[in-house]
Amino acid sequence: MADWIYVDNSNVFIEGKRVSAVKLGLAPDIWDAVQHRILDNDYRMSFGKLYEFVAGDNRAETARAMLFGSRPPENDAIWDIAKRAGFEVVTHDRNFANKEKKIDTGLVAALTRDAYRNAKRGDIFTIVSGDNDYVPAVQQLREDGFQVDVVFWSHVGKELRETASNFISLDAHLDSLRV
Repeated sequence: MADWIYVDNSNVFIEGKRVSAVKLGLAPDIWDAVQHRILDNDYRMSFGKLYEFVAGDNRAETARAMLFGSRPPENDAIWDIAKRAGFEVVTHDRNFANKEKKIDTGLVAALTRDAYRNAKRGDIFTIVSGDNDYVPAVQQLREDGFQVDVVFWSHVGKELRETASNFISLDAHLDSLRV
């Protein structure tokens, strides 16, 4: 049995900043933080701690761990840190309006390719994101007999939570995931 891990970096990081803002009292609840775009801009998540939380201690059990995100400035070492933590990093340029593009579709493409080409019966797929855009892929994989877990903050998309094999909340681990 192997674990296959796919992380939408911006999604988990930005929403973690919202969870931290609520914990610090900057917003009364997560929905207020979302609606009013309230963030704890001092919150930083450790790639190594996230990797260990999702994959566990035995790296040999992890078939693949991929982290998807936008290309940072040339002088930013963020992706090198993620690589040292054990992630295979996939970055895409932002569009002309500085919006992130290709992250969700890139993650789904890698996930489904691995499921149908490389996985073995009993392998577990984990998506670290809360976006309902992943629901069709998760549904299809589940219908085809795969276990697909979702790890995210408690305000994950309701349909994604219900479609996943298991949902694991990061909320109680906010501080232990901090750099």
